[in-house]
Amino acid sequence: TLDAAQTITTVEFSPEFERDVLILNEEDAGEKATARASKHLDHMRQLAGTNLRAKIVSRNTFPTGAGIASSASGFACLTMAAAGALGLELDKPALSRIARLGSGSASRSIDGGFVEWAPGSTHEDSVAFELAPADHWDLVDIIAIVSQDEKDIGSSAGHPLAHTSPFYKARLEEVTSHTLPNVRDAIMQKDFHRFGELIEEEAISLHVASMTSRPSILYWGPGSMAIMHALRRWRKEGGPHGYYTIDAGPNIHVIAERSSADALVAKLKEIPYVEDLLVCGPGAGAEIIANE
Repeated sequence: TLDAAQTITTVEFSPEFERDVLILNEEDAGEKATARASKHLDHMRQLAGTNLRAKIVSRNTFPTGAGIASSASGFACLTMAAAGALGLELDKPALSRIARLGSGSASRSIDGGFVEWAPGSTHEDSVAFELAPADHWDLVDIIAIVSQDEKDIGSSAGHPLAHTSPFYKARLEEVTSHTLPNVRDAIMQKDFHRFGELIEEEAISLHVASMTSRPSILYWGPGSMAIMHALRRWRKEGGPHGYYTIDAGPNIHVIAERSSADALVAKLKEIPYVEDLLVCGPGAGAEIIANE
C-alpha cells in the first residue's frame, strides 16, 4: 500500500436516486465502469438489506487505468466508503473479501504497509492480511510514468487470457512454490538485493505470460524497456540501486531504499520517455476521512 498514490471516494445512498451514478476524475465514468461499480455495490446492499441507489464520486492522484493499480485502490476505497455510508460494521478481513469481488488486488489495499493476499479455496479463505506495518522497512516506489493513457486491454480482460499462455502453469508453480515464500522472507529480513532480484523475475514472468497468451498482449513500450535497461546498467556500474516491477501496463515501479531515492529520481528524469515521477513510501490502509 502506497502513501502518495491515493484514491478518494464519496458514496451517497438516497431514495431520490433512480440509478447508480459514477463520477470518476470529475467526468461521467461511462456505462461499463458504472455497471461494474453498481454490481459491486449490490453485494453491499444485500448485506445492508437495502435497494437504495448511490452516487459515487471518485478521483485518483495518479493516472487511471494505466497499470498503476487504480482498480485495486478504487474498489478498496469504494468498499470502505459504501460500508460507512450503509452503516455496515465490518472488520478488515470482511472488507478485504468484499473488495476482492470488485478487483482481486483490491483485497490487498484495505490494509496498510506490506500486504499478502492468501489464495484460499473459498470466499472466506481468500483474504489479504498485513505482513508488516508501513514503518517496518523504509522502501520507496518511484513510479516512472511513460504513458498516462488508459490501457487498450485492462487487467480484468487480460486475466482470462493468461490461461492460454503455454508458460502460465510454469509461472504459477514458480510463484507459489518459490517466489512468494522467498519474497515474504526477504521483506521480513529486509534483504533488499534478494527482494529486488525476486520481484524483477516475477515481473518478467507475468509479462511473458501476457506476451504469449492468445491473443498476445504487449504492455511494454519503448519507455518501459529504456528504464528496465537503465536500472540494470546503473546497478552494474555501481550507481544507485533500484529494481523494477511492472503491473499490467507500460509504467515502471522502481523499488529502492530511501537512501537511493534522490539519485534515482535525478537519473530517471534524464530518460526522455519519462513524463512524470511519483515517489511513494509504504502507506496506511483504507480509512474513512469524513462521514457527513
